[in-house]
Amino acid sequence: MIDIRSFRDIVRLFYIFRRQFFIGLWVTVTLIVLGAFLWTPKYASEARLLVKPGRENLTVPIDVTDRATYAPQSSQRDPIIDEEKMLTGRPVVTQVARLYLPELSLPAEAPPGFKNALKYHLKKTVNAVRDGIRSFTAMLGLSEAQSEEDRLANRLEDAFTVSHGPGSSVMELRFAWGDAVLAQRIMKTWIKVYTDERTTVLGRKTLVVFYDNKVRDTDQQIESIKGQLRGRLTQINGISAEERLTAITKRLNDLRTRQSELLAERSALEEGAAYAAGRAKGISKETVAERDVGYGPAWLALSNQLAELKRQRADALRVFKDSAPAILSLNESIVALEAQLKVEDRPMQRGEKRAPNELSTLLAKSELEKAVRLREILSLTSAFNKERDELTQARQQVLSSEPELARLEQALTVAERSRLLYLDSLEKARIDQALDDNRINNIAVIEDATLNPSRASPKSLVLLALALPAGAIVGLLVLYLCSVMDQRIHDGGRLEARFGVPLWSTVKDITGAGEDNDFHASLHRIYGTLPLDGVADKGLTVGLASSRSGEGVSFIAQHLRQVLQAQGLAVVVDPTSGKAQPGEVALLQASNLLSNRQAFLSLGKADLIVMVVEARASVVPVVDNALGVLRTAFRKVDGIILNRRRFEVPARVMRFFQS
Repeated sequence: MIDIRSFRDIVRLFYIFRRQFFIGLWVTVTLIVLGAFLWTPKYASEARLLVKPGRENLTVPIDVTDRATYAPQSSQRDPIIDEEKMLTGRPVVTQVARLYLPELSLPAEAPPGFKNALKYHLKKTVNAVRDGIRSFTAMLGLSEAQSEEDRLANRLEDAFTVSHGPGSSVMELRFAWGDAVLAQRIMKTWIKVYTDERTTVLGRKTLVVFYDNKVRDTDQQIESIKGQLRGRLTQINGISAEERLTAITKRLNDLRTRQSELLAERSALEEGAAYAAGRAKGISKETVAERDVGYGPAWLALSNQLAELKRQRADALRVFKDSAPAILSLNESIVALEAQLKVEDRPMQRGEKRAPNELSTLLAKSELEKAVRLREILSLTSAFNKERDELTQARQQVLSSEPELARLEQALTVAERSRLLYLDSLEKARIDQALDDNRINNIAVIEDATLNPSRASPKSLVLLALALPAGAIVGLLVLYLCSVMDQRIHDGGRLEARFGVPLWSTVKDITGAGEDNDFHASLHRIYGTLPLDGVADKGLTVGLASSRSGEGVSFIAQHLRQVLQAQGLAVVVDPTSGKAQPGEVALLQASNLLSNRQAFLSLGKADLIVMVVEARASVVPVVDNALGVLRTAFRKVDGIILNRRRFEVPARVMRFFQS
């Protein structure tokens, strides 16, 4: 708490907070010097756009008829403001950020070179710390999570400015970035995205997009229908239901005709085979080609035996008569043998050579051929029946699939017609869009994005030149803030107004120096303030209190005792009775008031209570609290003594101001 009344007090304020002043000064100078050498330079690319009056600047409704290219502007509003809002709008900024996000992102590896590597790692560290802080605040709900694209869009938006003069139709664009070439490229891209977006909004591009989407949807529909149609045709194994039905019907008719022919042929073959089998039964399988016929051995034996008997009879007749028993026996044997010879066949087949009967062989061959052919006919009939069943099933499948195939063919025809109609409408919409582009594109680039190799910021030489002045200004600001926030008591100028207690005296600090007249004058002022009229009758008890120890209660009591004794008064410091006797002055020491209970007992017997405050150490809230405690306990505080008051301005400086 300092009372500023003159320039000398301001100088004194500087010497009180000189340390803080120089800290602010040198910190500012250091930061400015580091920024001049380490701050990434910014290069600005500028461009100018002329907004010509056109139909989109009108405030009246626009009809569907043909519009004029130029129209007078309305005086009710400034259309350039709308253009600036569209130019710096979020859709344009987001598109530019999306285009340059891969290029402006931090690379995975550091570039070659020590300086580039240092900048890379420094930037990576800063980004990591920033991401950590951002994630922490998002987790606490203090901020929202943002993507890299949104953060880059915010950076681009901060680096881009657009303005125009009053009544001017020229928008002045400026984009500042760390690379001059990149700044020029981003500016060009920004203008192009803006014009495209503006044309899209004001023009009839929605029709082009609509018809284009419809054509694509129709193409997908046609492809889907064709796929279904191909699947159905694959199932029926044909190129169309009608063609497949015709082929199946023709094949079925051919099969039925062939089966009828095979049935007639089968009947003929079966009858021919039966007739051949019947005739073959009556025909021998073989014929005698050569036969050997002669007498049989039995007959020859009987004939030889008969001849032997006849010879014996002839021999016997030479001896015997015809009626002799021997002759009769021989006659009977001869008669028996002759009878037996008559019974035996004289001729006999002795051998023959047989050959196959050609007729029987021919009939058997014909029968075999008919049987083989009949088997072939049976196999063909079975195959034809199987094929007929398959064709019948396929025909049934085609008949069941024919409605779906017809529906798909009809849908395909409708989709192809729709595609042709959409293509026609798309071409018309493109023609309308081209006409609109020529009519609504009233933004002319009168100055393309410039390439400025000279840095826009920071101006290093200017920063170095302004380092000390800026540091001095910051130091003065720190000086002012310290003086505003400082609660210490430096002098007694505003003590009585602040605390409502009269200031008895301001005692000069004599630490490290001898006593001088100012010090003694302050003590005598205390002496002059004391009510010494009644000392001879009842004495005077003065209580010296302080909020904390070390504020100078003992020092004031000692020197005040010397002054009073020099004036011929009896002085007692901390008497045993705690009360001054008639004719003497008692000084009671009650330091460390807020922690010392004995101090309240001592002050209870005092006639006067004086608060001792140490300059540059005691603060206003503590003193105010101590005074409140004293007022609560004793209902009064008679005065304040400001101890160790120091005038911080050196003597040589004071002599300089006085000269």
